[in-house]
Amino acid sequence: MKHLLKSNIPLNTKLVIYKQILRPSMTYGIQLWGTSKKSNIQKFQSFQSICLRLLTNAHWYVSNLTLHSDLKIPNIYTLASHYYKLFHNNTANHPNPLISNLSSLTLPNNSPRRLKRNWPGDLLNQ
Repeated sequence: MKHLLKSNIPLNTKLVIYKQILRPSMTYGIQLWGTSKKSNIQKFQSFQSICLRLLTNAHWYVSNLTLHSDLKIPNIYTLASHYYKLFHNNTANHPNPLISNLSSLTLPNNSPRRLKRNWPGDLLNQ
């Protein structure tokens, strides 16, 4: 895949390859793992930045923020929040009561005390 991303194909084609092959495999289940520790999410963010750098043949002095904004590709934190909001909206109106209960913001039999944990419901506020 690295050879394909570094080839002389037009940038638009490389972006399509990234969006159709790499990003879906990276964001599979992001609704659940999007609330993991920042160090774990940072690994995915680093991978995404490396891929964008390979796509554009960007030099070391071009910031990752510039790459993301120029290519109009959101970062992993934004993707996690977006996909969880879609998941939450789809499960809230589902006819099956077991699936519609997944959209509740609190877990049953759970104390309100949390020790620096991020829950999926926290992504709704971002």
